[in-house]
Amino acid sequence: MDDQWMRRVWPPAEEESPPSKEGLTRPYGAPGGSPRSSTPASPPQWPTRPYGGREPDRNPAEESLTGLYGAPVSERRQADRPVWPSLDLESPEPEDDLPPSARRYRAPETPPRPMPRWLRRLLVGGLALVCSAAVIGAVVVTVLHRAESAPPTVIDDQIAGVSYTLPPEWREGVVAPVTGFTSVAARGDSATVMARSGDRVDPPNLRSAVIDLSDLYAQLLLHGDKVEVLDDRAVTVGGRPGHTRAVRAEYSDVVNEPAFMRVTLLTRPDGGSTVLLGLAHPDRPQSRAEIEGLMWGAR
Repeated sequence: MDDQWMRRVWPPAEEESPPSKEGLTRPYGAPGGSPRSSTPASPPQWPTRPYGGREPDRNPAEESLTGLYGAPVSERRQADRPVWPSLDLESPEPEDDLPPSARRYRAPETPPRPMPRWLRRLLVGGLALVCSAAVIGAVVVTVLHRAESAPPTVIDDQIAGVSYTLPPEWREGVVAPVTGFTSVAARGDSATVMARSGDRVDPPNLRSAVIDLSDLYAQLLLHGDKVEVLDDRAVTVGGRPGHTRAVRAEYSDVVNEPAFMRVTLLTRPDGGSTVLLGLAHPDRPQSRAEIEGLMWGAR
């Protein structure tokens, strides 16, 4: 074996010759050449990648950290990244401590707070009141509509030889046979109209016959302390000549209110007559108007 390879490398021997002036060499010779070669040293060659591509630029700071032959830090960071896309095989993130049904259908919600008892009673009472008012209002509207839409009542008194239409709120009544009247209509106890047949009366004698009838009925029905004549005139009703007379009775006591009475006598084609008697107690303008309207509408 050659003595040069048997020489001690470190520490160098005292008798070792100083280094040559051509340049520094490694202990085993110049880099890139054989130990025994005397050719000048060649520059070091960097290792290349397996695919033979161009060597990327190196960062001195990275070389200081990784070494001459180590992989750059940037390459090491890229190596730490996963090569293939994630297949969701990683460990799942910690979930809340919920049952499987809660993770699928969401966590159960807190039940709503129950309504106070007093509020429920108040709502029920208000609803019942509203319903009652609605029902009552519907009934009233229905009754009024029927009353307005219903045709007026017409009384046809064949015995007295007259027919007349009743005003609103008037109803047909029944009279006693002893009075001699054959039909009657009234509005409660405040106004009344009655009809009957009379004796034959010539037109010139109609006024005197009406005066006699009004005095008779005033004594029988009114019994007034003071009787005042309000109207006395000839009329024609339904093409039939006649005469009418109206009186007002007053009372000295403070209990009885004044009363109103009208008597109308009409001739008939058969030679007879028709007596219409109207009474109002107490005396009111509405009652007067309804009595007169009924008589003037007779036929």
